[in-house]
Amino acid sequence: MEVGNVPRVGMTVDELDTYGIERMDDEAIERFLSIRNVGILGLSTPGAPYLLPMSFGYDGGASLYFSFLVEGQSRKAELADRSDVCSFLVYNAETMFHWRSVFLEGTIRRLSEEESSDLSATQLPAWQPELIQTASEQGETGFYEFEIDERTGISHAHSTARVL
Repeated sequence: MEVGNVPRVGMTVDELDTYGIERMDDEAIERFLSIRNVGILGLSTPGAPYLLPMSFGYDGGASLYFSFLVEGQSRKAELADRSDVCSFLVYNAETMFHWRSVFLEGTIRRLSEEESSDLSATQLPAWQPELIQTASEQGETGFYEFEIDERTGISHAHSTARVL
């Protein structure tokens, strides 16, 4: 039920089109993933999901690539190594009336040293914190592939603001 101009909770993306929200097609999702380089990785835990901001590489295919610290006590690496399914959210919010987001579900696995050395420049995360760069030089990082099983993209692009 709608109250005033505020959409009800639980509406589907298709029902939200009257509010300017549109479903992104595959081409728009690919373009968006190609120009972004940071998102939120969600890994399964017995309690709440473990959420992490992550830079990623993407070559336009069906996978994203991450670099993790893997030496010592890395909760991220431990959870990724035992996750059956995980999620990843990439978004850009320029204003409250102009934003896009892509939600991905899939599997994640650590790449072998051979597979890691074969990654192309577009598959390598484009941006990495200094900590990851330093650890990479010391061989304390590993590469992971997030294989995309499902993807959904939505956008909201109103040229003029409207009062809700």
